[in-house]
Amino acid sequence: MPPLLPPWIQRLPSLSAQLMRQNLPKGLYLVATPIGNLFDMTVRALHVLEQAHGIAAEDTRHTQILLRTYGISKPLWPYHEHNWQKALPSLMQRMQAGERIALVSDAGTPLISDPGFRLVQECLAEGVPVFHLPGPCAAITALTLSGLPPFPFHFCGFLPSQATKRCLRLQQVSQVPGTLIFFESPRRLLCTLQKAREILGNRAAVIARELTKQFEEVQRGSLEDLAQACAERAPKGEIVLLVAGASEQTPAGDPQEVLTRHLATLSLKEAVRAAHQETGCAKSQLYRDALRIKGRS
Repeated sequence: MPPLLPPWIQRLPSLSAQLMRQNLPKGLYLVATPIGNLFDMTVRALHVLEQAHGIAAEDTRHTQILLRTYGISKPLWPYHEHNWQKALPSLMQRMQAGERIALVSDAGTPLISDPGFRLVQECLAEGVPVFHLPGPCAAITALTLSGLPPFPFHFCGFLPSQATKRCLRLQQVSQVPGTLIFFESPRRLLCTLQKAREILGNRAAVIARELTKQFEEVQRGSLEDLAQACAERAPKGEIVLLVAGASEQTPAGDPQEVLTRHLATLSLKEAVRAAHQETGCAKSQLYRDALRIKGRS
């Protein structure tokens, strides 16, 4: 005798019927999709994808896998960082003509580290309705798993790939009191951990890897500990790095010491800018001090 289906599965047909009776207006639908586990789709998200006239996707090949899983067949249009300027007018014309367009990213919530916000801005400017379907988000999933204070937090996205710009970005967030959240690639993670240790100090940190997938892993420790572990075993997969924020009671520090620390990793101009942001001292004075410090080195 086959096992009885749980009540929530038995109710799906009636819930689906209720959804089908809803009239979906024209506009842009921001649809969150799974960050790993394909079963992290909401019933409402599936309904909107089924009822949309088409789907704008960061990677159409990736989205096609999701659609095949649920038996959905819809036109797919690429919309990503490298083609958004060309793709945006066509999407706007469709919505202004009365179509429903769903926007999805590779994984998680649209607009978080993708160019979807430009499409949202254009819709709002042109009076096209925008609807959001909440769901998975790697940054929030990692934050809730981390054990670090969940509020306030500061989402930083991907750090620049260029070393100098990466250091400058870390300098800019060095005094942020909330938990820092970064997306990072496996090949740059060790360098990022080492630079974060050097610039931010040996703070508590967390590496959340392959979230919701078979090999999900969460590593907790200091930046130094995590850098050592990363050097011994190179990480793989999708990675979220979280770092404890600066204490709100931490003083900005002596301007000379702050400037000297920044000059060790940044150019003179960038060090002056970072020291100004951290201490509030006048740039003109910091520039003169930087020249004097450089002259002694």
